[in-house]
Amino acid sequence: MGVLNVTPDSFSDGGKFNRLDLALKHIDSMLENGADIIDIGGESTKPGSDPVSIDEELNRVIPIINEVKKTNNDILISVDTYKSVVAKEAIKAGVDIINDISGLAFDEDMAPLLAKNDIPVIIMHIQGKPKTMQQNIFYNDLINDIKKYFKKRCDHAIKSGIKKSNIILDPGIGFGKTFNHNYKLLNSLEIFKDMAYPLLIGPSRKAFIGDALNLPPDERVEGTIATVVAGILNGANIVRVHDVKENKRAITVTENILAAK
Repeated sequence: MGVLNVTPDSFSDGGKFNRLDLALKHIDSMLENGADIIDIGGESTKPGSDPVSIDEELNRVIPIINEVKKTNNDILISVDTYKSVVAKEAIKAGVDIINDISGLAFDEDMAPLLAKNDIPVIIMHIQGKPKTMQQNIFYNDLINDIKKYFKKRCDHAIKSGIKKSNIILDPGIGFGKTFNHNYKLLNSLEIFKDMAYPLLIGPSRKAFIGDALNLPPDERVEGTIATVVAGILNGANIVRVHDVKENKRAITVTENILAAK
């Protein structure tokens, strides 16, 4: 899954792709380099960020979906949003997946909307909201607490009419987690496999990599690759990354290692 942030303030690539032509060029590049899914985000959810208006988010993401689907309807597009109004318009434009950082918790209309339209959803774990999620982080037991959260959010999704086969789980690396929590999650992913849902991780360029290497976001490619390989070896099915070419190469070798067992 390749990341396209069409925001002025994303932690890693804010402002780089907020023109339609630049966004479409970047999508083409990610697809050429091996991305299977493009995840489009119109609101930064980095720690400390504020929400943007629905109109602003729509203006950022819908024209891109329209252009991509007009060119090639087979390209899988995910939209990173927790707002049902944005999701509704994205679905009309042909989006294939909704990536909800709130796990269907921030907007009560989201789950029924996705159920009605038979749209797959990524249910992510988050503690709090982006503005405050890195403040007062506390877990009784990190892994068990996240599993309980997943159980609750998946039950809500299924009761709302979302098919079990349309649910993907994301443990929310970097979302209400400490440095050690993020590394423990990467090392413990296999524990979530008994929930029988596909597992997505999004470690790309995040602060826990930068803190380990003392490097800025645009110099965290090698660190990201290490987390992606560890994630796949421990059970991740989908990896959400900014640097598609480099990660795709590492993933191909990792898959060959796994296949040779």
